[in-house]
Amino acid sequence: MTDLSISNATVITMDAGRRVLHDAGVRIANGVIEAVAPMADFGVDGLNAATMLDGRNRVVLPGLIDAHNHAGHNLVRTLAMHAGQAWNDVLEEIYARGSTVGFWQADARLSLLERLKAGVTTAVSLLGGATDVMRTDEAAYGDAHLDAVEESGLRTIVAVGPGRAPFPKAFRRLATGNGGTVDHDLVVSFAGQMAVAEDLMRRRHDPLGRGTGIALFLPVYRAADLADASGAAEIKAMVARAAAVRAEHQVMFVQDGHKTGDPERMRDYGLLGPHALLSHAIDLSEADITAVRDSGSAIVHNPNAIAAIHGRCPVPELLAMGVRVAIGSDAAAPDRGVDMFRHMTQCLHYHRRHFRDPDILSAGQALAMTTIGAAAALGLDQHIGSIETGKVADIILLDVARPHLTPFVMPVAQTVHFANAADVDTVIAGGRLLMHGRQPLAVVESAILAAAETEAAAAVGRAGAGRWLEETPAVWGG
Repeated sequence: MTDLSISNATVITMDAGRRVLHDAGVRIANGVIEAVAPMADFGVDGLNAATMLDGRNRVVLPGLIDAHNHAGHNLVRTLAMHAGQAWNDVLEEIYARGSTVGFWQADARLSLLERLKAGVTTAVSLLGGATDVMRTDEAAYGDAHLDAVEESGLRTIVAVGPGRAPFPKAFRRLATGNGGTVDHDLVVSFAGQMAVAEDLMRRRHDPLGRGTGIALFLPVYRAADLADASGAAEIKAMVARAAAVRAEHQVMFVQDGHKTGDPERMRDYGLLGPHALLSHAIDLSEADITAVRDSGSAIVHNPNAIAAIHGRCPVPELLAMGVRVAIGSDAAAPDRGVDMFRHMTQCLHYHRRHFRDPDILSAGQALAMTTIGAAAALGLDQHIGSIETGKVADIILLDVARPHLTPFVMPVAQTVHFANAADVDTVIAGGRLLMHGRQPLAVVESAILAAAETEAAAAVGRAGAGRWLEETPAVWGG
């Protein structure tokens, strides 16, 4: 028997024909979409199922995809947000020396809960951030994050790998009990972090099964990093090793923070290709754009990120050249969130303002960059990203019986320009009903929020960073 069905809905399929079906139904069995069609095509009993959802006043969409996120950031949102470089410094202290395994698990659970309630069924998340501080000194941190992913029922591709040279790095392992007593300090090497990354690849890479994908991360090295001959030799050796590991395990390659000259340099190092996902990508040169296009690499545009203030990702130009482009949130800290509807509209206005042209980009293109286009950037478009027969059932339902969505007459344009995360009523991932009526069904929201508060306060206290949680006069424009 059919496991789950949706009836009487407006379905934005995001298939190749970009069909929008009115008064339509979707049938799901064994985690896969069995059929999507107008109601008349199903007949009287065609949508009988163990669970039947009435889609009246609902818009059905593919689950949204956040193509660039950071683990850890949910527990430090707003921390030092007006303090410039201090933000990176505080995060490095917390991530490398002030966090327990419990911190990373609480952050993952909170992040996944926020994604669930925003209709984000797939994300790419780096296991760290700030100045490329990756918590891959031991596998326990990655396992804690991935365990939370499996609990949630959502899908996350976790990017793991080494931090930024030079090595060794000073990390600290903290006991999870006794008030966070220091167990011992760690000296972290490039080889050690790569070994942990490979261990996670071997044991946990299963993005379409358990929902736990693994990607390889490597910092972006620029011309200044290569000015010293001995340093350049070390970096080139690390790059070569990383490229070999990625190829051996056939995982994605993720980098954070590309700008002028970086894609061209990464191409020369042999890192680009259909497996490469390059985030930010601001102020690219013609040579950079050519390198991205010719290599088949994909770009993640983060329109609400601080990097997008310092420079522009040439999204319309890249799309016109056939480059795969996805939208990312860049995580929750210091001043963002994972509401992909906000990121879609910001993307449109961002580029329209640049060109002073209200017709640059379209609502449909923005929606594609968080659904089927994002799935293509992740190499998963044969499985997710659209509502089509045979694809994995990652589906969300928006409640459009709301003042800001009434009258609902243009489904695509109104979804992109007017909807927000709070309109997400129902989430299905891998065919499982994970949220209905905005109530999570697989996790306990109150417990996740309580643990997040506790772990965040403890980490900030260990780092002596409490003063960075106080609002400064800058909040008033002082």
